Amino acid sequence: MKRYKFCGVAAILAAALSTCPQARSQAAYEVVTVSDGGSITGVVKWTGEKPKPITLPITKDPNVCDPEHTGTRNLERLEIGPENGVANTVVFLRGVTKGKAWDLPEARRILDQQHCRYVPHISLVQAGTDFGMKSSDPILHTIHMMGAVDYNLPFPMTGVTLTRTMRKTGTVDLKCNAGHIWMNGVILIVNHPYYAITDERGEFRLNNIPPGEYEIVAWHEGWRVAREEPVLDVGTQTKTKRLFFTDPLTWDKKVNVVPNGHSIVDFTISEH
Repeated sequence: MKRYKFCGVAAILAAALSTCPQARSQAAYEVVTVSDGGSITGVVKWTGEKPKPITLPITKDPNVCDPEHTGTRNLERLEIGPENGVANTVVFLRGVTKGKAWDLPEARRILDQQHCRYVPHISLVQAGTDFGMKSSDPILHTIHMMGAVDYNLPFPMTGVTLTRTMRKTGTVDLKCNAGHIWMNGVILIVNHPYYAITDERGEFRLNNIPPGEYEIVAWHEGWRVAREEPVLDVGTQTKTKRLFFTDPLTWDKKVNVVPNGHSIVDFTISEH
C-alpha cells in the first residue's frame, strides 16, 4: 500500500497522468452491458491517536447557523466513527474506460446550504453534466467554487435551484464569501461511475464491475490546516480570515474482480 499527496489545483489537467482521482488521461467512458460483473466492498478505518476536530466559532447569523446554540462548528474535515470507521472517504477504481451505466447517488449530485453547512460535504457529479445548488437558509450565502471549475454564485433566496455545467474532471473546493468562514466542502467531477463514498461506519461498496485487475484508491480531502488568509465578507464588506488546508491524500491497492465474484478491500489510514 502506498500513500500519496493529492494533486494541487494547478496540476489538475485532463491529459496529465497523476494520482488525482479525476485527472488521469483516458478515453471517454463507454457504457456497456455487464453480464458477469463482480463487486468490491470494504471499510476505511483510522488507526492511532485521533486528531482533535477542527472547529471555528460561529460569528455570524447564529439564529440560522447555530440553532442548537453550541457556539462552534465542526468543519467535518475528518469524521471518525465509534468503531474507527472514516466517513466521507472517496473510494474509486482508477482508469476505467467502460462498464455499467451511470448511477452516482442523487443525494451527492445536488448541494444544499443548511444551517450554514454544505450538504453533502462531499459531492459527486458526472463530467459534462449539470450540478444543482440551492439554499435552505433565509440569509445571504455564496458558493465560491475553486478548482476544476470556477464559479461564485450568490444565494440571497431560498427554494431556488441553480445549475452549472461541470465541464472538466477534477476537484472543486467550496467556500462561502458571505462571512460564514467555517463553510467548506468538495465536489469531485468524475469520468466514470465506479466511485463510492464511505458512510459513518467507513463502509463502501462498488458493484457491477467488469471482471479484471484494477487499482482501487481511497481518497481523503485532508484534515490539517495549512494557513489562514484574509477574505472579504461580501455582505458586510468587512475583512475576516479563512482557513486553507493541506492537500488531500490517497492510498491505493490492487484488486482482482472475478466474474460474478465478490472482493473485500479494506484501507487503514492514520496521521502518519
